[in-house]
Amino acid sequence: MCGIAGWIDFNRDLKNQSEILNKMNEKLIRRGPDDECIYLSEHAALAQRRLVVVDPQGGRQPMIRKRNGTEYIIIYNGELYNTEDIRYELIQNGFSFQGWSDTEVLLNAYICWGEQCLEKFNGIYAFAIWDSKKQNLFLARDRIGVKPLFYYEKNGTFLFASEIKAILAHPLADSAINKTGLAEIFAIGPARTPGEGVFLNIHELKPSFCMNVNASGIKMKQYWHLKSHDFDESFKDTVEKVRSLVYDSVERQLVSDVPLCFLLSGGLDSSAICAIAKDVYKDEKPVLTFSIDYTDNERYFKKSDFQPDADAPWVKRVSQYLGTQHTNCVIDNEELVLSLFDAVIARDLPGMTDIDSSLLLFSKQIKTKATVGLSGECADEVFGGYPWFYKQLDSEKQTFPWSYRLSERLKLYSDELISLIKPEEYVLGRYEEALSEVPRYAKDSQEEAKKRELFYLNLTRWMPTLLDRKDRMSMYTGLELRVPYCDHRLVEYVWNIPWEMKYYKDREKGLLRQALTGYLPQDALWRKKSPYPKTHNPMFLEEVRKLTLLMLSDETSPILPFIDRYKVKEFALSINTDTNIPWFGQLMNAPQMLAYLLQINFWMKEYKVRIL
Repeated sequence: MCGIAGWIDFNRDLKNQSEILNKMNEKLIRRGPDDECIYLSEHAALAQRRLVVVDPQGGRQPMIRKRNGTEYIIIYNGELYNTEDIRYELIQNGFSFQGWSDTEVLLNAYICWGEQCLEKFNGIYAFAIWDSKKQNLFLARDRIGVKPLFYYEKNGTFLFASEIKAILAHPLADSAINKTGLAEIFAIGPARTPGEGVFLNIHELKPSFCMNVNASGIKMKQYWHLKSHDFDESFKDTVEKVRSLVYDSVERQLVSDVPLCFLLSGGLDSSAICAIAKDVYKDEKPVLTFSIDYTDNERYFKKSDFQPDADAPWVKRVSQYLGTQHTNCVIDNEELVLSLFDAVIARDLPGMTDIDSSLLLFSKQIKTKATVGLSGECADEVFGGYPWFYKQLDSEKQTFPWSYRLSERLKLYSDELISLIKPEEYVLGRYEEALSEVPRYAKDSQEEAKKRELFYLNLTRWMPTLLDRKDRMSMYTGLELRVPYCDHRLVEYVWNIPWEMKYYKDREKGLLRQALTGYLPQDALWRKKSPYPKTHNPMFLEEVRKLTLLMLSDETSPILPFIDRYKVKEFALSINTDTNIPWFGQLMNAPQMLAYLLQINFWMKEYKVRIL
């Protein structure tokens, strides 16, 4: 895993631009603390920071290979999980290899098959390849969007990077935002519309898209998308297929030349990954597991519809059952609050407040013992695990189900901001935009059609928020986290399985539970879903309350024109406990509302955000 950055310009000579390129690359040092290198030519400047996972010497980048008189240069962030399958095919096509890295396999695959190489890849990736003869830059991002890639284009200058901060390090890029950027932050956020980079002229290369950049301009296309069709397999065969796909995905992702571990919550998704790993290892190597908890959480935990029970007892249950070597990472609540601001720098944007900062601190502790980890993220989006899949919401609002209390947020905003961004109209437009993309199927019943919409919204609008969080917080500490449930083969297959199968036994992820029978004890296998654990210590609320009041009293706080400071103060003083009525996702309640405003204020100040 790495960080990549580059600069393409056909109107100037870039051979002497190492100073600027190095500044961009320095911003990615946390993603790649082990090595760095740059490539300079007349119209292409490429940079990479490396986190060594496979083939320390043979995988160095930028990697250069020559074929038929053409020089190809690659910078790459990601992992291929079918490296050896592709290597074998390339050898049959006359290619040879100098090492065993997936970087070399990916580069040779492009040389051999061009853009069609993307059809062969199973993995997570964002990469750029410069063709010196054609003077063409090819960029691509993995199907699901696990690895990030942003770009900037203006007046013939093209910049790109794994993270926005690296683009902003270039003197031509500007940390300005317009009303669309404000709407993304104050109405859509902490989510983000696919393709939007929030900052002016900065965009995201969307998942499953590739692009070519040359003197003629930019051409972009989507190389993969979900397809809707009949599903006529029996339930028994479906269970076996899901079981096989999950097992194969986990097994493929166990490859590493550095210490590898597993994040364990005691829930179905992470526990199953650990169980499969133990089966693959055959007791030849230990299963290293890590869990997260918070100081005094057992004292303050209260059950709710969203969090029916605490993780700690279940972590112990599964760890003992599987015989893992377990480490429990306890997060200090004061540090959790202070890290809200590091989390903003990691994400380059305001995010999921303590849900972000806790993962950052968790990753930091894991990194002391491992460099690669496997996580259970995204099974809920693929199999339908969230309450909004099977419970009626408070109303039939036409909006994203994880953010249907927009009105509660608007109470805290200034009239000027609301007039400028028209948040309800903006969110509705983005919602309708998402629905227009759904690959519908004429034979779907009305109920099945609605479920298909819901799954599409979750896979393309909600899941990217969690993948952003997972990538930025972990890579900020130099930890690579892999997500087996994001294997595109699994996503493709489950997409067309009828809801009645997915909701087997009227249980969330019932199909997945049935498919994993035998790997876990029955009580753990059928444990009711509980989301990522958060702090329940009232200290968190008290600290963000204090910081909010300080922010409101500081006349230089850049957020003040965008909020109603009197209503925010009243809100801050009136909160006595967590509301258990989340305004975003399952975990972001009243304390997180204040924390999000704090993150916005910090972001505007730290990034010197200029409003157009």
